[in-house]
Amino acid sequence: MLTPSLIADLAEEIEKRTPQEIIAWAVDTFWPQIAVSSSFQTQSVPLLHMVSQIKRDMPILFLDTGYHFWETSIFREKLASDWNLNVVDLYRDSRWDILMRGRTRTLPVEDPNLCCFIHKVQPMQRAMQDVLAWISGIRRDQTSVRAQAKILELQADGLLKINPFLNWVKADIKRYAEEHNLPSHPLFEKGYRSVGCAPCTVAIGVNDDERAGRWQGRGKTECGLHTEMFNHKDFSKLRGEFQIDISPVERRKKDR
Repeated sequence: MLTPSLIADLAEEIEKRTPQEIIAWAVDTFWPQIAVSSSFQTQSVPLLHMVSQIKRDMPILFLDTGYHFWETSIFREKLASDWNLNVVDLYRDSRWDILMRGRTRTLPVEDPNLCCFIHKVQPMQRAMQDVLAWISGIRRDQTSVRAQAKILELQADGLLKINPFLNWVKADIKRYAEEHNLPSHPLFEKGYRSVGCAPCTVAIGVNDDERAGRWQGRGKTECGLHTEMFNHKDFSKLRGEFQIDISPVERRKKDR
């Protein structure tokens, strides 16, 4: 059984390992109750490549928000086909349909926190109910929130989040991609250094921060997957973070 003290001891040792060694350790320890999440952008490709070499049938969770660039969908299909990846699409809970009616186009701007919770956080929460370990590709150099992360993070519900790329920086991603001749997302060369959903992503300058094009001007840097929001399974406790009234969905939740 994983305990905070055991995880702390393991984390100190694993901190010195390569991403490949960490992924291999995770597979040996938790298979088959383990999955990887990926957004299929350029920064994600090294993780996908390593997984394809270490455990090709590892479930790769992709959040199909309905707002992705067409180029992301094409890139995802190509990588899945070329590398024979086991991609699993995740979708929002149908109980949110009542709130989404008439808001499909406006929600990303009207309430980006709620939009991310509906289309990213909650679907990932549901997927994590079936596994013991979750491999993520976040890095400390990406945001101030991720700078505080640890390679092994034990969640309150017992899920172990594993971040094998935490100590890598942008230059490491570039070096690995060049060494293995990895493809880039089609929008990367057009200035989209970090690609999320189309309504919330813009092209940036070559000297801008990697994630400067995400939720630009909205005071938001994270979708919630890697923040405290992910730990809230009861979304009624997140009311203060949303602009839109979620009571209609709360009523449907109680009725089921």
